[in-house]
Amino acid sequence: MNVRVFANELEAATACAGLVAAAIREKPSLVIGLPTGRTPLNVYREMVALHRRGELDFSRVTTFNLDEFLGLPPDDPGSFRAYMERHLFQHVNLAPERIHFLDGSAERAERECARYDAQLAMAGGLDLLLLGIGSNGHMAFNEPGENLQSASHRARLSRDSRQSLASLFGEDVSRVPLAGLTLGMGALLQARRVVLLAFGVNKAAAVTGMVRGPLTTLCPASFLQLHGNVEVWVDTAAGRGLEGSR
Repeated sequence: MNVRVFANELEAATACAGLVAAAIREKPSLVIGLPTGRTPLNVYREMVALHRRGELDFSRVTTFNLDEFLGLPPDDPGSFRAYMERHLFQHVNLAPERIHFLDGSAERAERECARYDAQLAMAGGLDLLLLGIGSNGHMAFNEPGENLQSASHRARLSRDSRQSLASLFGEDVSRVPLAGLTLGMGALLQARRVVLLAFGVNKAAAVTGMVRGPLTTLCPASFLQLHGNVEVWVDTAAGRGLEGSR
């Protein structure tokens, strides 16, 4: 892993948006995996700013979001699809047919997950994957446990994950759905390039476990150690346990 420690979150977000822009200029038909939550908010703001300045063209880009809440339709204000519309999609020139999302309101979750995996395979997999990490080491909705799943699947959300997402539901954790649909570990680890962002002292233990700990299903992000092209971008607080890492 290539670890880079930034002075602050905004500096990292600006650099990440610049990396995305450069990747799209190099390959205008880039297939990119996108996260939600608090971590990427400044990245999306910077990407929108680059687009408005004419420095970032999304017209041929294809996106796959990593996860969605089970039971929420795309137009629910708390859904990840609504989050992406608010913070990125409605502000840039992404073609609607190139935006891909798991449908949390699908009648059969297993069939929906299979459909999503097939769509991603048809697109050729992810060229670039942007990731966050949960305080418990989860990636997307791949939570710690006795085992991890390679394919997209239904996942029960940990209390840590639900608490971190309460801001989407008026800070009321009881309103956060108990489960979600998520890309599996296979799609994440097969991405050709991964950039993982982590900010704040509450992410420090997870980041240290991911980079320096053993491979374990109790820290799903630790499996990124097996990937050949991972960049871990953190602020000083999240990187406090990584002194001396490169």
